[in-house]
Amino acid sequence: MKALVYLGPGKKALAERPRPKLTAPTDAIVKITKTTICGTDLHILKGDVPSCQPGRILGHEGVGIIDQVGPAVTAFKPGDRVLISCISACGKCVYCRKLMYSHCTTGGWILGNRIDGTQAEFARIPYADTSLYRIPDGADEEPLVMLSDILPTGFECGVLNGKVQPGSTVGIVGAGPIGLAALLTAQFYSPAEIIMIDLDDNRLEAAKRFGATAVINSADGKAAETVVKLTGERGVDTAVEAVGMPATFELCEQIIAPGGIIANIGVHGTKVALHLEQLWDRNITITTRLVDTVSTPMLLNVVRSHKLDPQLLITHRFKLDCILDAYETFANAAHTRALKVIIEA
Repeated sequence: MKALVYLGPGKKALAERPRPKLTAPTDAIVKITKTTICGTDLHILKGDVPSCQPGRILGHEGVGIIDQVGPAVTAFKPGDRVLISCISACGKCVYCRKLMYSHCTTGGWILGNRIDGTQAEFARIPYADTSLYRIPDGADEEPLVMLSDILPTGFECGVLNGKVQPGSTVGIVGAGPIGLAALLTAQFYSPAEIIMIDLDDNRLEAAKRFGATAVINSADGKAAETVVKLTGERGVDTAVEAVGMPATFELCEQIIAPGGIIANIGVHGTKVALHLEQLWDRNITITTRLVDTVSTPMLLNVVRSHKLDPQLLITHRFKLDCILDAYETFANAAHTRALKVIIEA
């Protein structure tokens, strides 16, 4: 089968790989119909994720059709259309019992990281009963790809961890797909203001269309000053870091109001300065999290009711044969205006 293979920092290739086989009774083999590229895949290619070793098939998002199931799988059968969760959960370990599926002792974020992933024609999904979701009859598969990772990530790591509340002020640093997912789902809680900060005017225009009350291009280095002025010299109640760079986290530290919460989403590959000399007396909370996907069933229902439209995030479409072009498009979003790309296997 064709698959996108990580070959080491800065290197990748579309290659022929053997079709995956069932290795545990709880496995399923899924024929991938649609997948996508995540910012985390770009972090892997930069060498920021040492757990992902060369030779790995990348990808942890997608939808498909069940091809085979192991004898212990009871919730699915061949032919079922399914949404693949980016998190594999055994459902039994100490962390799964706490609903911290991302820290499952034998699962977690392993797809496209510690085991082969979804940017291929077929993928092996461990713990199928608790790591797949049935796609409702008649539902369009394409927008549901956004529920594999970015929508639950933006919601859980940004909105829930950031305790967004009605009437509150939210600042989201990074208007990429994850930041925009946080923007879309923050509106569940009716904050009074959502301020989006980015370097890319195209993405800021998208943020405005998606519901941001104000947008700030931070290229002039005055983003923090502008946020403080916009908020009556207070700062924001919730600052969401949605990039994964030292400068963007430090900007969150600069714009947070007393008593506020900095909710980190970004994948950080280098050391970040924590300015306790500025924050020690301000009642600040800093949260970190890997998505647990506990919100996926709720988000599926919201999408089915047409109160959330993940299709807004999709800008480009490619066939699997052209996945290298898809990576170039996604990685050069400032020029291509890419948000999320759909890859049809």
